[in-house]
Amino acid sequence: MPGRSGPARRRAHRRRRRCRRRRSCRVPRPRFSPLDARNGYGPVEGPIGACRGGPISDFLQLDPDRAPAKGLTTWLAEGLRAAIIAGRLSPGARLPATRRLAAELEVSRGVVVDAYQRLVDEGLAAARTGAGTTVIASPAPMSPPSDRRHALAGLQLPLPPAEGIDIDLSPGVPDLAAFPRTQWLRAERTVLDEVTSADLGYGDPGGSPRLRAELAGWLARTRGVRADPDDVIVVGGVAQALALLAQTLYAAGTREAAVEDPGSRGARDQMTHWGVRPCPVPVDDEGIRVADIEQDVTLLTPAHQFPTGVVLSPARRRALLNRGGLVIEDDYDAEHRYDRAPVAALQGSAPDHVAYAGSVSKSLAPGMRLGWLIAPRRMQPELLAAKHDSDLGNPALPQLVLARLLANGDYERHLRHVRDRQRRRRDALLAGLRAHLPDAQVTGVAAGLHLLIMLPGGPDDEVLARRAAQTGVLVHPLSWHRLTPGPPGLVLGYAAHAPDRLAEAAALLGRAFRP
Repeated sequence: MPGRSGPARRRAHRRRRRCRRRRSCRVPRPRFSPLDARNGYGPVEGPIGACRGGPISDFLQLDPDRAPAKGLTTWLAEGLRAAIIAGRLSPGARLPATRRLAAELEVSRGVVVDAYQRLVDEGLAAARTGAGTTVIASPAPMSPPSDRRHALAGLQLPLPPAEGIDIDLSPGVPDLAAFPRTQWLRAERTVLDEVTSADLGYGDPGGSPRLRAELAGWLARTRGVRADPDDVIVVGGVAQALALLAQTLYAAGTREAAVEDPGSRGARDQMTHWGVRPCPVPVDDEGIRVADIEQDVTLLTPAHQFPTGVVLSPARRRALLNRGGLVIEDDYDAEHRYDRAPVAALQGSAPDHVAYAGSVSKSLAPGMRLGWLIAPRRMQPELLAAKHDSDLGNPALPQLVLARLLANGDYERHLRHVRDRQRRRRDALLAGLRAHLPDAQVTGVAAGLHLLIMLPGGPDDEVLARRAAQTGVLVHPLSWHRLTPGPPGLVLGYAAHAPDRLAEAAALLGRAFRP
């Protein structure tokens, strides 16, 4: 238009665009045939948006062509609300700037501002000057949870609310502050300097050859395990080892396995999930009662029984191996010992009858998801196939770094350092229990990362656990780990806390259990 400046022409152009939108005068969109759609060119239906020829935002694939002529604000607000409910926008997620989203959708900024305000009014989002609009809550979905979620809910321990707990003495939690960051970083840099393209590709589902070789040698030296490198399967922790074994056993017709009672609830859950029913066998001062086992498969923790801490006696070791069948040996806490000599793995005495599993979850960190499984050779093809079907194999770099730490001795030095730390923590908790709970019977103190206390003549252990929680200390009732009734007790993990905190926890427990 003659005589108008550049800014004036732009303002006039924007007014004309707003006018066209108010009249719903949009440019017709091209239509696509079903063949176009199958080839990826046509509309793709979705919960919020679709792939069409008009303005579609990358954010949630919002398509304004789906909105009614006079309902853009409602359409946008409902789309955002649906994304929050579905979990596509989680609490803390920041919504796009109003100007940017309006430009992407070719709508007025007021439409976006009003839609955001509706979310704020509903308590789903918060707007702060200079910080934009952020999702702050997710409403509960209206549909009932799936059967799978119901099943998982049944596996959860009835823990008290986390906000009321000051000192968490749950067993199985290692000293994560002791993770060897410097050594790991140094080894990782060396690995990255030396790694080949083949190392980073799809490899053997059994794991990195370097790590398998290092593990075979290290386990032979420290645990008496008899295995060639090819016998070692690298797994995502003992949990995956048990899952692979349970799948393989179920496929071969096994429907039951003997387990320790009390014993590891997580191990039982793995077997149950894959169709193998755990059958409880009592544990006493010599470990599992081998004479009571009726099943062909036995799952146990012979080096440091969870949760009692007893060691399987030599006589019962012989009886267990002589009865035949398959023994699944979870080498739980074997590397954490203080006042007793190491106990060799069962696998070294009968490699054709023992499936041996271990991990670095307690020595390094559970988040590493690195472990090993050494099974009888007749089972290895099926186990490797199950591992391949599960995840194609563990990530390569962590395997290579662990192999480096084993080769240069850093892992062994780290274990010695961790043992010293854990011994001091155990001693602090023991001293506190003697001072504040002098009548308690304490077992399982010579090794591991937890201990068991029994209070003769005391109330139900779940009552005691609730009393402890009221003082800010979380402990596990022994009954949580049983399949059949038995004497009450409390399982206390000490690895994750400094000595002064453990002394404080003992004092709080003494106050909670005082008559």
